[in-house]
Amino acid sequence: MTSCLSLLVAFSMHIGLEGDYNNIHPHARCTVDNTIAGVYYNSESKVSAYIGHKFGNLEVGLVTGYSSYDIAPMIRYTKDEWFVASAYETPDTIGLTIGYEFKIR
Repeated sequence: MTSCLSLLVAFSMHIGLEGDYNNIHPHARCTVDNTIAGVYYNSESKVSAYIGHKFGNLEVGLVTGYSSYDIAPMIRYTKDEWFVASAYETPDTIGLTIGYEFKIR
């Protein structure tokens, strides 16, 4: 499936984390076959860029824009417009991001 360029907005909730995070994420994505790439306004109120691959409902890749690492692993499970993603705050604070993402264009 090819879908370049999709504009999306996600609303998220952060579970198991202590910080105060952004919950609204504008997102631009390009999908070619099962390869995904895009940019979004992340939970730390910074711009993140990513590249990855879709394996059915599972997205796996690399992402930038977070304070913990210059480049971090990304894993996200999607079902319809809903998603669950791993979230990392510190070595002792790991949680989940649960959200709803819909396509604008």
